[in-house]
Amino acid sequence: MATSSPETSLTVMDHILNRLSALGVRHLFGMAADYNLKVLDRVLIHPRVRWIGMAHELGAAYAADAYGRVNGFGALLTTFGVGELNAINGVAGAFAERVPLLHIAVGPTRATERARLVVHHTGGDADFDRFARAHRQVVCADAVLRPRDAVAEVDRVLATCLRESRPGYLRVPRDVALAPALPSGPLDTPDTITSTVDSPDNVEAFRAAARARLARARHAAVLADFLVDRFHARAELAAFLAASDFPHATLVSGKTVVDEANPRFLGVYAGAMSPARVRAVIDHADLLILAGVLLSDYTTGKFTHEFDPDKGIDLGPRTARVDGVAFPGVPLAVALKVLTELVGEHPRAEVSVDEPEPQGLAALARHAEDLSDKARETAAAVSRKVCGSILPLTQTYLWKAVGEAVRPQHTVVADDGTAMFGIMDRRFPSGARFIGQPVWASIGYSIPALLGALLAEPSRRGLLLIGDGAAQLTVQELGTIGRHHLKPIVVLVNNDGYTIERITHGLRAPYNDIARWDWQSLPAALGVKKPLVLIARTPAALDNALARALATTDRLVLIEAFTGKDDVPPAFLRLVVNRPDRARWVP
Repeated sequence: MATSSPETSLTVMDHILNRLSALGVRHLFGMAADYNLKVLDRVLIHPRVRWIGMAHELGAAYAADAYGRVNGFGALLTTFGVGELNAINGVAGAFAERVPLLHIAVGPTRATERARLVVHHTGGDADFDRFARAHRQVVCADAVLRPRDAVAEVDRVLATCLRESRPGYLRVPRDVALAPALPSGPLDTPDTITSTVDSPDNVEAFRAAARARLARARHAAVLADFLVDRFHARAELAAFLAASDFPHATLVSGKTVVDEANPRFLGVYAGAMSPARVRAVIDHADLLILAGVLLSDYTTGKFTHEFDPDKGIDLGPRTARVDGVAFPGVPLAVALKVLTELVGEHPRAEVSVDEPEPQGLAALARHAEDLSDKARETAAAVSRKVCGSILPLTQTYLWKAVGEAVRPQHTVVADDGTAMFGIMDRRFPSGARFIGQPVWASIGYSIPALLGALLAEPSRRGLLLIGDGAAQLTVQELGTIGRHHLKPIVVLVNNDGYTIERITHGLRAPYNDIARWDWQSLPAALGVKKPLVLIARTPAALDNALARALATTDRLVLIEAFTGKDDVPPAFLRLVVNRPDRARWVP
């Protein structure tokens, strides 16, 4: 009787790849190293999962994170010890921002472990579980695979990642990865929308409390955030907003989770950093409905929000609350469906959605801010027409122009700092996607994230927004982007260092300085074929550069935009004006 050869029989690694493929994963990010080379041979012959070799393991983790945001699940494979520790920062970011992905760390064989040999990439003490213990702090599930239960443990970790929308970790000795695995049935995946409805009574109790709360509301508004996406409730949120017609905003972490072309969309809310109208509606609504919201210092303008999160209706991933009373086991999507049904019970006129009018000093402040915003817009328009080729480029003009260049088919990836503060105000067209990392806020995230997002959704064009300081951390992955023939637009803001840090503390301190790089030469030096590299020092030059970039779709385009060392985006200026006590940013 013929038997399968070792090269074609199912291995534990094949089982992992098959499971990932069933979850829609088509790309596995990582770096080759001696412990994982034979395992990568199995990856290369897999028919549905493609290996994406990165320049650094941290870039692989960032790419898998963005891939998971777009695709629903991501994965990376590294070597034991040095490789997995390079990646752990990116895995921790996925944990903080609720991104489901799998980190596979391939290490020495079980024979090496049993002999307690001091091999490379260990701590010199034959402790082979040290780094697995480190990962346990930033994943929702982990396992050290052994042949007897490897298949079951892989499935357990993956199911937990899906249920919690967080990363998982597998430490896999090389011989276990290549060991035979028995064929198994489909993965028993949790229903992330309805599986936590343990008791219909909780849903009905929430319905009654929400009905009473809606009936008392005169000025209702909605604030949405990224957990709507992570827990697959975007369609339910859109249906609720259409049925209610409530004015609504998002935090920057949830930007584009709703259609920003909707006339009832207010903009991005960020406490004292927000435009006046957004603050007025959200902070002073007598019923604020929070949908998938996680309040952090970055997304609330250093906790300068004026609404009380314990009042109103708060819809979390698995628990709904009405005025602080919790209704466990009511998932976000289910709660949104209930609210949609409730607003359909009454004519819309019974629940006013008009903006509440500020009174007294608040009204004066609002008026002054409106005038200031209009003055800045007018000045920008004048400078564009009259002095566009003479005046230096400012942050205000830069982000207005970049915002106008966003197209429906764009995936916009913004790094933390001036890039995210700058673009947050700009309203995107229907269909545009935004990716940022404001909760974990690890600078340099956006370059590898762009790669992951574009591989997950290759029909879109990338628009990367990053400062010169952040870019120096992960710029090598521009070479990986070029190697895979991706053609994004990169807007690199050259403001000679860490501007947000300068404003926070140490305006002229040397620790906020960076080396001045020749950015014009860098794409080609990193292997990008025939890049279009442009410079913008004035508004007119920026307009011309953006127009050329939009028209040039056959290559990577880099626009180096020069702004003043101390110039900051309008959102940060609003924080300085509205809450100078919080303008230093860090406690």
